[in-house]
Amino acid sequence: MRSTRLILPALTMGFVVVAAPLPHGAVPAEAAPAPVTSQVVREVFSPDGTISKVVAADPRSMRTKANLRVAATVETVQQTGSSDARFDLVFVGDGYTADELPEFHDHVLSKWAELAAVEPFASYRQYFNVWQVNAVSIDSGVDDNPAGTDEKRTALDMGFWCKGTTPSTERLLCVNEQEANKYAALAPGADQVIALGNTTKYGGAGGGVATAAGGNAQAGQIVVHELGHSIGNLADEYYSPGTYTGAEPVEINASKLADGSKWARYLGQPTPDGGVVGVFEGARYYGTGLYRPTQNSIMRTLGRQYSVIGRDAMVEAFKAKIPELRGTP
Repeated sequence: MRSTRLILPALTMGFVVVAAPLPHGAVPAEAAPAPVTSQVVREVFSPDGTISKVVAADPRSMRTKANLRVAATVETVQQTGSSDARFDLVFVGDGYTADELPEFHDHVLSKWAELAAVEPFASYRQYFNVWQVNAVSIDSGVDDNPAGTDEKRTALDMGFWCKGTTPSTERLLCVNEQEANKYAALAPGADQVIALGNTTKYGGAGGGVATAAGGNAQAGQIVVHELGHSIGNLADEYYSPGTYTGAEPVEINASKLADGSKWARYLGQPTPDGGVVGVFEGARYYGTGLYRPTQNSIMRTLGRQYSVIGRDAMVEAFKAKIPELRGTP
């Protein structure tokens, strides 16, 4: 492993609102309504591997807590080529103090090793660049209660319960995506940004910036699942009650066609996630009206393998991005 440290300029994040005091004896007017935080649907992951969706605050609309000036450094975990011919993974840390950066580095190595052990990453790991962005936090750890009574002064403002917006879902670990992407942009390239929180408590979230608990061994599977979306354009295969009535999905692993014709060339083939390729009802969040090609891939349950269809989709994406793979079988 080659490691290079680049000192980069400090960044300013967050804001402070200051209210002027009322004149002596004045009666305060009725308070204006608080700004409405926009909402998004987020993927939430359970320790048993099951995945579901919840409505939470859009992390891009979250306020950061203070005027923090955070100096960031970039380390090269693995560089195998120029960013225009590689997939660039960028790990950004939150809740790591200056003294805890070696621990963050260990967490990055652990998550990358877990990802690189899964096919097709295992066979194509030499076509990835992996970067580590050290954004030094004042406090150690992340926010971890919905009441907001233990807020940490950290670079990315990560917190369980999605910063108090999902009081029934502790494991939803949300991040200010705008700040995460700002720091990730310091790396030479960023095809997928992964924010690791300095905590051993299980948690994470899907989205434009995937999050995972840096110190939790199970949380690395969240990264594997998210790359199925961002690289392979794979659909989620988990579902809840409800009937799909929309158009044919663009993703290769979800279809309205009950005969499996969308993946006809794979039908009956053995698949790494178990069994053979067939037609299984329930996909893309709907229990009826949509079908998936295998019983239980990682796009449905963490800890599983990609299906043979998912693997092939990932490899095709590798070939589209990486010139030296074009034309290979």
